[in-house]
Amino acid sequence: MVMASAVSSNVVVLVGAVFLASAVEMVEALTIVVAVGYTQSWRSALEGSAVALLSLGALVALVGPALVHFPIDVLRLIVGAVLLIFGMQWLRKAILRSTGLKAKHDEDAIYQQTVATLSTGTSSTPRDRMAFVLAFKGVFLEGLEVVIIVLTLGTSARHLSLAALAALAALVVVGVVGVIVARQLSKVPENAMKMTVGVLLVSYGTFFGGEGLKIRWPGGDTMLIVLVAIYAVVTWLFVARLRVLAASEPAVAP
Repeated sequence: MVMASAVSSNVVVLVGAVFLASAVEMVEALTIVVAVGYTQSWRSALEGSAVALLSLGALVALVGPALVHFPIDVLRLIVGAVLLIFGMQWLRKAILRSTGLKAKHDEDAIYQQTVATLSTGTSSTPRDRMAFVLAFKGVFLEGLEVVIIVLTLGTSARHLSLAALAALAALVVVGVVGVIVARQLSKVPENAMKMTVGVLLVSYGTFFGGEGLKIRWPGGDTMLIVLVAIYAVVTWLFVARLRVLAASEPAVAP
């Protein structure tokens, strides 16, 4: 019973982290693809997206099996450091945005910026080629971060296929929702999702880093749930404190 609980805790945190991280990045990629499709060519936008997804899938297939042969302690120590860096960056931005100290990520602004880029394109560049390149770049760059998370989390937890399936599920969900809401992507609570992903990544980074240093966590894999709870509370305290400080400061004239 204890073993089943430990495994399930590990799997739940793994799937949750990969799914949410993939969903956030795919929303940003989808914004670019929709802008390219509406203003230029849907065919080229979809072709660019498909090639980018195939490239990312090939990257996972090539690099993933090689990572499995690394000594598990070394791999988890490296992965723990990578996840802590990623998670801290996500958390920092999410905390600042939730307190108003940093502008929230605006999908509408990204959409308008992409449209403006397409509108000012040089006449010597074919429209279909530009649409293909922008869609490919948007999907590949956003998806690359997902690939890193899938590879690091999946190989360290010895569940690479499960991590890949979670990312694929996020891609399908975001794609279906994108078809339905199209240009209304700004309504997605992206900052809350990023904050959740940040907490999960930092928790996993702490857990794997500790295992890489041969620390025996109390309760085994169930300690992941405790770490998630601790980091969630600390994040909430940071947000509450920064909101109080922001409200107490006098208004600054623009």
